[in-house]
Amino acid sequence: MNYDGLIDDISVGDVVLVDNGNIHMKVLNKKGNRIRCEVLTSGTMGSRRHINLPGVKVNLPPLTEKDLADVAVGAEMQVDYVALSFCREPSDVEELRRVLRSHDSTARIVAKIEDQLAVKNINEIIETTDVVMVARGDLGIECPMEDLPIIQRKIVKRCLMKGVPVIVATHMLESMIANPVPTRAEITDVANAVFEQADAIMLSGETTVGKYPVKCVEVMHKVATRIERSGGAGYGEEAMLEDDRQKTVRSAVSLANSLPDSKLVVFTRRGTMADYVSNLRPNAPIYAFAPNYEVCRKLIVNWGTYPHYLPFDANPGRTIGSAIQTLVEAKLTKKGDHLVIVSDMLAGEERFDTIQVRVVG
Repeated sequence: MNYDGLIDDISVGDVVLVDNGNIHMKVLNKKGNRIRCEVLTSGTMGSRRHINLPGVKVNLPPLTEKDLADVAVGAEMQVDYVALSFCREPSDVEELRRVLRSHDSTARIVAKIEDQLAVKNINEIIETTDVVMVARGDLGIECPMEDLPIIQRKIVKRCLMKGVPVIVATHMLESMIANPVPTRAEITDVANAVFEQADAIMLSGETTVGKYPVKCVEVMHKVATRIERSGGAGYGEEAMLEDDRQKTVRSAVSLANSLPDSKLVVFTRRGTMADYVSNLRPNAPIYAFAPNYEVCRKLIVNWGTYPHYLPFDANPGRTIGSAIQTLVEAKLTKKGDHLVIVSDMLAGEERFDTIQVRVVG
């Protein structure tokens, strides 16, 4: 073991799961730096296998020395997202954010929910992080398997309520690591995450070590596209609107949902307005225009959002005209489409948030 504190964290009677739960053991006694276990489910013990301790609070720091070195490299490379494995408490997110700021990085933090303590603290973690990932590999081992669908739904619903992007990951098309066709259960699993309207669904081993990485992406895209056409769970309707700008966006989404062949066009400098629109899960696609590439890259994870780089003119009207021209040239809109535009407007020296409706001519 590469964790010296394990002997202090674990107790007699605790269950130890090795190699993603393939081997089950129970702790019989502890002595010195040795732990004696009874094997409950036999299997082949390989080297460097992953260990899970369901229900045990492990006193590991949120960031190891290797993590700190990796963050430094990521900051130097100007990565847009940093995932925090086994995030258990909001203080873990705050610690990573302090480290990122010390490297002058504005990367968004993805809190990976992987054990029971994280589930217990999920509301506070959502308040602190930028993105949440339901990492079902370890989570499915750490928690009772029958609770996993309920935990996933609870997290997705809470994230939508609070306006935090959420990713559902791990074991989505696991059988396709070795087989060219997924199981029917896997198709249903992907469909369920799409129906819940998670911002993103993620492949892991399927594309890192699997035999059919491209096929996996094609299958997932095909299922997601079909399920999205059939509607979603509607959790976005419960989104909390805390300021006037969010309420303005709600009006724009309601307007777009009521118009045929509508598209939402959003202009955003920091990505905030595009975040608000995406969180409400409109029926119309969202085309977000931003004046820098960093914002565009960060918006890619948002549900239903297609970011575009566009330098903003001092006159908002000219910026809107350039955006519409971009959409027409890319064949993303056509004659007769209704464009619901969320932008600002000049009135003297002041700017105001506005909602406009334009019909593509």
